[in-house]
Amino acid sequence: MTHHNHLVIMAGGIGTRFWPLSVEERPKQFLDITGCGRTMLQLTLDRFEGIVPMQNVWVVTLAQYADLVREQLPELPEQNLLLEPCGRNTAPCICYVSWKIKKRDPRANIVVTPSDHKVERPEAFREAIEDALEFAAETDAMVTLGMKATRPETGYGYIKADLSFASSRRKTIYRVDGFKEKPTLERAQEYYAQNSYFWNSGLFVWNVSTIVNAFRVYQPEMSRLFERLLSVYDTPEERTCIEDVYPQCEKISVDYAIMEKAEEIFVRPSDFGWSDLGTWNSLREQLPRDERGNACVGEVALFDTHNCIVHASGERKVVVQGLDGYVVCEKDGVLLICKLSEEQRIKLFH
Repeated sequence: MTHHNHLVIMAGGIGTRFWPLSVEERPKQFLDITGCGRTMLQLTLDRFEGIVPMQNVWVVTLAQYADLVREQLPELPEQNLLLEPCGRNTAPCICYVSWKIKKRDPRANIVVTPSDHKVERPEAFREAIEDALEFAAETDAMVTLGMKATRPETGYGYIKADLSFASSRRKTIYRVDGFKEKPTLERAQEYYAQNSYFWNSGLFVWNVSTIVNAFRVYQPEMSRLFERLLSVYDTPEERTCIEDVYPQCEKISVDYAIMEKAEEIFVRPSDFGWSDLGTWNSLREQLPRDERGNACVGEVALFDTHNCIVHASGERKVVVQGLDGYVVCEKDGVLLICKLSEEQRIKLFH
C-alpha cells in the first residue's frame, strides 16, 4: 500500500430498481441487498483494505445522503465526504474530487469506483486494481477495468481491446480500440463470440495529473469551474461555492466527457465475478440458489417454486408456493410480486 493511492467512491445514485427494497430516500448502495450483513457501500470500501489508506478514501454523494454515509462509514474523514447539491452524472463528480485531491496530494494515483457493484472474488479484484495503479503511476495513461463477458448481455456497454498490443510496462494491460454502447441482442452475441470485447465496469484508474489535464483539454469549461476554487477547498467557503458551481455543470458521464475522446486509454481485462446488480434477475444470479434455481434473503419458505428471487428483509416470514420466474419482495408493509421477465414494469408501481 502506498500513501499516494486514493479511492473515490461515487455514491450519489438515486436508483429505485429494487423497489420496494430500495427507495429514493435510501437507494441500493445504502442497503444490505445480498443479506450478508454489510451494505453495498460498506462492501465497496472493504474491497480496498490494504490498498488505500483510510485518510485517502473519498466519498462523493448527494447532500441528502450525507447522514447515511456518516452512519455506514464512521471511519471516513469528514473532510473527505463531498456533497453534491444536485445530480450531474459522473463527470462533474470526478472533476470536483480530482481537483480536491490534486491540491492535497499532487502525486496521487486514483481509483474511481461505483458504490453499488458486487465482486465475488476479492483477491482477483485486488490483483487487477494493483496492476492498474502501478501502471497509472508510471505513465500518463487512463485505465479502465474490462470485465470478461459471461453471456451476450444487452444491459452493459462494452470495451473493445486491442489484444495484439500489450503495454511494454505491464503485459496484462492493453490499448482500447473503442467503447461500444449497450448493444442489441444480435450485436451482443457478436461481441460475446469474440475475446476482444469486455463489459464496461465503470471502474477507472489514473494519476491525478493525468485526469485533471484531460478535463482541461476535453471539458475546459467544467475544469475551470472547479480549478478556480482551489483556494477555497477545505475552507468554510467551499460548500457555498460548490452549491453555486455545480448546477452550472453539464449533465454528462465521464465516459462521454473524457474516456471516448482521450487517446492514452488502456483496459485491464479482468474476471473477478463482477455484477452491477442492476436488476432483480441479476441479483438472483449473484446469490446462492437452491436446486430449483431460487435465491432467498431473509426468513423464507418455498414449496413447488422455481427460478424465483424472494427477498424478505423485514420481520415477517414469507411463504411462497407454485411460482416460477418471479420476484417476491416484502419491505415496510409493501409486498411486490412480479414476473422477472417483466420487472421493468416495477417502476410503474411507485
